[in-house]
Amino acid sequence: MTAAPPRTADGRELRVETQPGLPGLGGLYARGAAASGRIAAGRALPSLPVVGEGRSPDGQPGTAGSDLSLPDVAYRVSGVGTDDLERHLHDYQRLLHEPVSSTLPAGYLHVLAFPLGTAVMVRGDFPLPLLGMVHVANRVDVRGPVVLGDVLDVRAWAENLRPHRRGVQLDLVAEVRHDGADASTPPVWRGVSTYLAKGFELPAEGPPGSSGSASSGSGSSDEWTPPLPTGRWTLGPETGRAYAALSGDRNPIHMSALSAKAFGFPRAIAHGMYTAARALADVGPGRGDAYRWTVEFGKPVLLPGTVDVAITPGEKDGSGYSYVGWNARKGLRHLSGGVTRL
Repeated sequence: MTAAPPRTADGRELRVETQPGLPGLGGLYARGAAASGRIAAGRALPSLPVVGEGRSPDGQPGTAGSDLSLPDVAYRVSGVGTDDLERHLHDYQRLLHEPVSSTLPAGYLHVLAFPLGTAVMVRGDFPLPLLGMVHVANRVDVRGPVVLGDVLDVRAWAENLRPHRRGVQLDLVAEVRHDGADASTPPVWRGVSTYLAKGFELPAEGPPGSSGSASSGSGSSDEWTPPLPTGRWTLGPETGRAYAALSGDRNPIHMSALSAKAFGFPRAIAHGMYTAARALADVGPGRGDAYRWTVEFGKPVLLPGTVDVAITPGEKDGSGYSYVGWNARKGLRHLSGGVTRL
């Protein structure tokens, strides 16, 4: 079937570009590093035509970093099979403390769709640098189970560029449907990842598709009193490498203390989506088959490290849960969020 063009949150219709398959993250990060350097050079030396020039998707010259408009395009890959993912899925489930089964957890579907969204962010007309972008929040809607053997349709795009007190934020959206499903119906899985690009500014009126309002973002430093913990994670130094092997996200900040120090961290840090998916696993089967899962990230988890966790049932009807993870010794929040049934 022909996929209906997706629309952004403000109603803009996007052009769909079909890709031959889900890309690998390794090559995308290499392209992202090159693009990030080009954008940085263009911002530092905008008057030099060679240094300040970027490339549009068709290879034509363009000014890197001068136009903060997101590309009006969505990438799509259809016919994504899952019947050969059993070993990979079970390794993920064991690492994240999910029950080993044929059902693909919400966090695993994020791993599956994430490279397609990253491909959007390394396009020649994407105005922000991939390297240095901060992942601040996620919202995932799950409307039913996806199991081994299902054939999927995956789409991804960027939207909602908006000002932030420290730069600009945007949302990277990914959707998963069963292949052949009516594209006008809600996806079985939809993830919205919010990123912060520090040091950028929008024009006063904002670009097309921007919300035009500032946001404070997540990771608030407001004082808080930790609740009574319901669990504790003891994360070894290999945690980042283990999740990287499954997710493909081999960002140096997660791999070792030596590589993390080059980016200003005293030790390697855990992937944010590892900690979010671990909290979702701690919620357990009470989340049901259809739910909304949210997370806001605070201070990174240094590895090795210990994280105290509290999973709290909803006070009204008991169908939802909130969770928070923190450093008990320093009283710092690492993440917080909730799970509510749809």
